[in-house]
Amino acid sequence: MGLIKRAADLTYTFRFIRMLVLDWKDWDAYKQGIIDENGKRNKSVELDSDEKRSAYTPFIRLAANVKRLLNKIPGGGSKLGSFAAALYLVKERYTLSDRQLRKILRECGIDASGLLAEENQWFVLEDKQLSPGVYRVRNPKVLNTTFEEFVAQKDQIRVLDNSYPVGDVFGIDIYEAIHCRTNKKVYISISEIYK
Repeated sequence: MGLIKRAADLTYTFRFIRMLVLDWKDWDAYKQGIIDENGKRNKSVELDSDEKRSAYTPFIRLAANVKRLLNKIPGGGSKLGSFAAALYLVKERYTLSDRQLRKILRECGIDASGLLAEENQWFVLEDKQLSPGVYRVRNPKVLNTTFEEFVAQKDQIRVLDNSYPVGDVFGIDIYEAIHCRTNKKVYISISEIYK
């Protein structure tokens, strides 16, 4: 049963990454009028048929929320760091290796070699420890637990003592912090925070 579950999880992971790179107009939810050309939910459209409910499942809502967040982020290191943090959510949830992530990204037409660790090390102490304190996030994010509640741009997060990387994605260290407003955990990379 474990092999079947991992295969199914990997399929969903592939779908998730594929949806992140797919144009909004190619989404079934767009074709049904459920979302607009920016991925925003059209509240006037009722999910009154199986076809519409299938086009806008909780999984698709998650992918749309993450894609909208990524689309808001300007280019550069913070975009890369946010993408790495989003990939880490997937990696942790489905216990994937970097090799498996590379394969998924390759199948989606995304070049993983572009995901290089070019982060500012300003807040990093010895042994990759992140300096404790309160920081602000550069761009919106999703919370680890719900995938739907948002951390708004410039929201404060608290990095606790002894904060070491919880993992990495393609060499970019991912840390866990606490969103001050909701007191929930959020994954961050160094390029996403500032004082």
